[in-house]
Amino acid sequence: MKRLFYLFMFLFPGILSAQQNSFKSSPLDYMWMNVGNAGFSMGEAKFTSLAISPSGEPYIAFQDWANSKKASVMKFDGNTWVNVGNAGFSSDVAWCLDLAFSPNGQVYVSFEDRANSYKTTVMKFDGNNWVVVGTGGFSAGEANYTTLAFSLTGQPYVAYQDSVNFKKATVMKFDGTNWMKVGSAGFSSGEADYTNIAFSLAGQPYVAYQDWGNSQKATVMKFDGTNWVNVGPAGFSGNSAGYTSLAFSASGEPCVAFSYGNYGVTVMKFDGTNWTNVGNAGFSEGNASFISLAFNPVDGLPYVAYKDIYNFGKATLSKFDGNNWAYVGINGFSVFDADYTSLAFNLSGHPFIAYEDYANSQEATVMKYDSVFVGVNEPKESRLLFYPNPSTDQITIETINSSTQSHLSVTNFIGQPCITSQITGSKTQIDISNLPSGIYFIRLTNEKAVELGKIIKLSRYP
Repeated sequence: MKRLFYLFMFLFPGILSAQQNSFKSSPLDYMWMNVGNAGFSMGEAKFTSLAISPSGEPYIAFQDWANSKKASVMKFDGNTWVNVGNAGFSSDVAWCLDLAFSPNGQVYVSFEDRANSYKTTVMKFDGNNWVVVGTGGFSAGEANYTTLAFSLTGQPYVAYQDSVNFKKATVMKFDGTNWMKVGSAGFSSGEADYTNIAFSLAGQPYVAYQDWGNSQKATVMKFDGTNWVNVGPAGFSGNSAGYTSLAFSASGEPCVAFSYGNYGVTVMKFDGTNWTNVGNAGFSEGNASFISLAFNPVDGLPYVAYKDIYNFGKATLSKFDGNNWAYVGINGFSVFDADYTSLAFNLSGHPFIAYEDYANSQEATVMKYDSVFVGVNEPKESRLLFYPNPSTDQITIETINSSTQSHLSVTNFIGQPCITSQITGSKTQIDISNLPSGIYFIRLTNEKAVELGKIIKLSRYP
């Protein structure tokens, strides 16, 4: 990092002077940069899945070709990428990996498990070893497109294409002892490709998929407590929808990104009645694959990472600014092809993208978009105080030198909002007694600034 900083001072001395007078005013102040070494895995890395830990460390899961195509997870410790537990910890080949953190901070991985007849297995890292959650291979049959998410109460859920139910969608959850079906197995009207699960602000599981029962268009369904029901009309996209990716906005709207036939990337949101386009349909310059949708925790905007076929299969990240879709940095920022692009944000709102890197023997690479002047004129203090922290019941939030009305949101570290409120005074209390124990993030937004912080909820009982 220092070498890059001094290189910029030598090549562009005027930039440093401008930086000191105007905080991050030049586009040259920002760039895509590698997190650690490019191609850091020991061999080819497929099905890359990225998530950020509560402490801000990026983690990546992948099918590890240096370890017989078994599952591996690595994290960046600030200096280098290191294995989390043993490399190749699954008992056999692992396909369709998905990585997620539970609300209490444990890292979980779901995958299609060849050791169990290609059924679904979920494993978690207990601090020392990778252990199976419940029973390995718990799905009734072969499970494709497996994805993992956590409920607000911390239960892991998986969605997948269920081969014993005509390749329709099935969702199961772990109740602490066993994996159980959520509603009926095979609830979609037809074959469900690219199944993707996420939870609403109210805690309902939603599943998006490419719906072969509706001309391969996009469909989203939710579980109402008894049945799986359509969210708006089934097959709502105007054309076929591949690589569906589901996420919720800060205001609770479900949004889906997908490859819109041969016309590029499209994002649609459900307004309570209809599915409408977010910006232009097919906003990318050409077709795209490996689509990953996420909302930035700081600006609240939707971002989409994808393999950009128009740009020689390189990685591209686009964001919607409220009016248009715009590239974040340059389009096609990776050196060569980027498969299995996976997007995640840290608490400061910096985007990270993991992918299988064809410029580095198809090994894993993670890049982030950030300032080359990290640490120069950055704010040193938050204008928020939280106390007591940790706490079991109440947290007092005190704003310093601010009397402006602000919007307060408390989210768990997988981005699910748990508490929202409008505050007008310099000091307010929030009740966290009903939240599960774990780490939570506070975001206070007004017309002047966005302030961020972290609190710890402790169990009331030892």
